Amino acid sequence: MEPQPFVLATPDVLRERRESFDVYRAPDTAPGEDAPRPAVVFVHGGPRPPGVEWRPRDQPVFVGYGSIAAAAGVVGVVLEHHMSSLAECAAAADEIAIGVDQVRQLPGVDPNRVALWFFSGSGLLAADWLKHPPAWLTCLALTYPVLQTLPEWGVEPRFDSTLAVSDSGALPILLTRVGRDRPEFVSGVNAFVEAAHATNLDIIDVPDGQHGFDMLDHTGESRDAVSRAMAWVVARLMTDTAAD
Repeated sequence: MEPQPFVLATPDVLRERRESFDVYRAPDTAPGEDAPRPAVVFVHGGPRPPGVEWRPRDQPVFVGYGSIAAAAGVVGVVLEHHMSSLAECAAAADEIAIGVDQVRQLPGVDPNRVALWFFSGSGLLAADWLKHPPAWLTCLALTYPVLQTLPEWGVEPRFDSTLAVSDSGALPILLTRVGRDRPEFVSGVNAFVEAAHATNLDIIDVPDGQHGFDMLDHTGESRDAVSRAMAWVVARLMTDTAAD
């Protein structure tokens, strides 16, 4: 499927391309010109279908997320990985860890105030961060995520987020849950919510949303869900910053 438009208008912000990620900043800021800002790192889904020529970071949906994050006053980062099959989860996890470390070293980024936001298949790659959340990880968001491995996938239990979430401690977690998700993903989402009963989990429900609602369902419900999720992440980043 060709890239689809984002459900929200994309504001005009500064976009800088790096080797493995794009950086979005508000147009009235530049690195080093003001106090370091918190960052939110967006991790696209996977595995990527064979024969796809476009880069995930160039999808309108991720350009949109990075842009609205910057417009909200934080640094938005769209990080790419190269998971082309589920057998490459470990390699993709390494790419993400390296990329996040590079983001934390960017000029103008507060390295101690970072949010990670996972989409679709990258929900499996969130497991490491849920099981061992570093002190600088302010919050973690999941949007229509794949959270549970199935035996036939041949993926090691390390990447089962339903097994990891109980170790997340006080880490604020946001799940954006769609009512029309793919059947093979629903059981994992339900298991995640059950396993997270004693954690710091918030949920945004999109009852009529499908997998990929933020680019496929151009409705008020979709726009509200994306706006609420972004506000949730930004509020935690800003509150954490103000608390220093």
